[in-house]
Amino acid sequence: MPSSAEPRTPAATGGVQSLERAFDLLERMADAGGEVGLSELATSSGLPLPTIHRLMRTLVASGYVRQQPNRRYALGPRLIRLGESSARLLGHWARPYLARLVEETGETANMALLDGDEVVYVAQVPSRHSVRMFTEVGRRVLPHTTGVGKALLAQAPDEEVRAILARTGMPAATEKTITTPDAFVDALVRVRDVGYAVDDNEQEIGVRCLAVPVPDSPTAAAISISGPAGRVTEEATERIVPLLKEIATELSAALATTASA
Repeated sequence: MPSSAEPRTPAATGGVQSLERAFDLLERMADAGGEVGLSELATSSGLPLPTIHRLMRTLVASGYVRQQPNRRYALGPRLIRLGESSARLLGHWARPYLARLVEETGETANMALLDGDEVVYVAQVPSRHSVRMFTEVGRRVLPHTTGVGKALLAQAPDEEVRAILARTGMPAATEKTITTPDAFVDALVRVRDVGYAVDDNEQEIGVRCLAVPVPDSPTAAAISISGPAGRVTEEATERIVPLLKEIATELSAALATTASA
């Protein structure tokens, strides 16, 4: 999570500085969990308090930020519509890459994002097998029960992961679900070491899922394949994981091209 007072990205030539600063403050608010005080924003951004106050007044008037009774600022409801629309577009752009995963692995392919403390599925291409996994696009799950959740949280500092787990709790979906923060953080160490995550009967008995993060995605994203444990074996894992990583890298490049177009 960025904590430096330096700008996150270089200012675009001819860019409007106040607009760039406003977007930077919104991102810093999201990184802080969605609610912050002016002094926290001043510390993290390096901007003077009067400048931040002026920008926040404008964002509040537009509905993108709201001021809480405790005088702190929270992300506003108008951002929800923007987020939902951008998530749909991200899923649309990902579908050809997921289709390739299905073609080459035979299993259902998914794309998921971290939305607040939850994982939300934004795209899926189903397997052609008669016995296959199906997850409804738009479905939300807790991250500790899924391969995509592990892949997403492995990109975050341990203290942020523990804060998320404290807020969501860790209910067991099956007897194999990881249900303690220490065990989950230990599992993320392995995810970081090998570069992929596994859901081994942890969300649903009889189902295994392999997931990798999409590197340098504009928002935290992961892709995965899921299928019956009898097909997604250890032997299959050795074949599928390199393909997952390859396609995640290609998708990342495509998203970067789309963003700069």
